[in-house]
Amino acid sequence: MQTMKKPESLLKEWMQAINDGNVEVLLALYDEKAVLIPTFSNRLLGKPESIRDYFERVCSREELSIALHEKTLNVQPIKDEVYGMHGIYCWRFAVDGELLSFEARFSYVLDLGLTSPIIQHHSSQIPRMI
Repeated sequence: MQTMKKPESLLKEWMQAINDGNVEVLLALYDEKAVLIPTFSNRLLGKPESIRDYFERVCSREELSIALHEKTLNVQPIKDEVYGMHGIYCWRFAVDGELLSFEARFSYVLDLGLTSPIIQHHSSQIPRMI
């Protein structure tokens, strides 16, 4: 029997894969029917090939890193091994030689009973207040 991961450890694994630029580890976390609404794209990604293409482009950025704002993390049990998880993280990477930061809010739907537990992931840059 597989030991169930905690949502927090799954997020830590996802962030480490981003920080390592490891596309294969990232892709292994997404179910084959997963939907990704990505931070740096205006498209909805619902096919493994499109998710791969997105992460290959993101992971090619110079000085790429991501960090969680720990106090914002919220895990919501939904049913059995299904969880919602949301919070705020900060992406950093170089654009034209300048290191920039992008605050983003995120939400996941995770089924920890699956080998690849991310079934939905939405991440969007935090808009300026009006």
